[in-house]
Amino acid sequence: MMHREHTRTVHIGDRVIGGGNPILIQSMTNTRTEDVEATVAQILRLERAGCEIIRCTVPTIEAAEAIGKIRPRIHIPLVADIHFDYKMAIAAIENGADKIRINPGNIGDRDKVAAVVSAARERNIPIRVGVNGGSLERELVEKYHGVTAEGIVESALDKVGIIEDLGYDNLVISIKSSDVLMCVRAHEILAGRTGYPLHVGITESGTVTSGNIKSSIGLALILHQGIGDTIRVSLTGDPAEEIKSAKLILRTLGLRKGGIEVVSCPTCGRTRIDLIGLANRVEEMVADIPLDIKVAVMGCAVNGPGEAKEADIGIAGGIGEGLLIKRGEIVKKVPEDQLLAVLREELLNWDRA
Repeated sequence: MMHREHTRTVHIGDRVIGGGNPILIQSMTNTRTEDVEATVAQILRLERAGCEIIRCTVPTIEAAEAIGKIRPRIHIPLVADIHFDYKMAIAAIENGADKIRINPGNIGDRDKVAAVVSAARERNIPIRVGVNGGSLERELVEKYHGVTAEGIVESALDKVGIIEDLGYDNLVISIKSSDVLMCVRAHEILAGRTGYPLHVGITESGTVTSGNIKSSIGLALILHQGIGDTIRVSLTGDPAEEIKSAKLILRTLGLRKGGIEVVSCPTCGRTRIDLIGLANRVEEMVADIPLDIKVAVMGCAVNGPGEAKEADIGIAGGIGEGLLIKRGEIVKKVPEDQLLAVLREELLNWDRA
């Protein structure tokens, strides 16, 4: 199996993936790409959330031309997502896309694929070859008696072979399925058969709740095996939620450091403060504080102080009040309505403490 430390390195704009470089977080805009102002605004918001590569759909020539206006105003690599019309791929490349995503199977005949490859080669930008289980070729469905991991991998490698035969190997591969375990198995097979970097995700995973669960399970099973160089958590919702989830998945697996980790208890009948609201406000509050520490938000005096002591800093609730606990020691008692402000003040002054 080809682990991420040994995959080929690929440059996407000013970022590098593969070869043991950090796993990068991707998302995709849901604005009309032709609407430059809306698209730029969304990308800048996603950058602030932690997005490191962004993808925009390019279904029209106007969208391709918009790429040239969007790219100079953002700070992360831009990937143009192309389906069906090879001319859109060429136009996106000419307008400054840092990478393109195509499925050669729906681009057209070999001459059309060759034209896209020629444009990419001229600017030395990578091509992401993407195959989804939902669009698997009929002959492969018949060969494997349905949509299977083996069929998805064969389809992807066939498409890669087309581009390799055209003399180009600046490639990234993505294979996706909404079936979590099928997707995991497909990545295991693919990692044993190619050295190209892999973009990993569970496609059509669902809403923020169900999508997060499916994506967390699937991505964890894949990433923990050393497979995957970039990821996207695909959710039916605000793309910023994808970034938050991806960051947490990577941190939980020990694949990324940085950012405050918030731990909180599930509440019970002993809770006498608004712990649910407090924990949510703490999570929102720490999002823009650049510390690599653990913050605990606990709800009662039974387990709260002990659990909070295991964090770098924490608050543990009582009856209308709470304890501030820092580096394992109780610092002071604070009224409930002051807990959030006191915690924020401590975090903002953490390096001076």
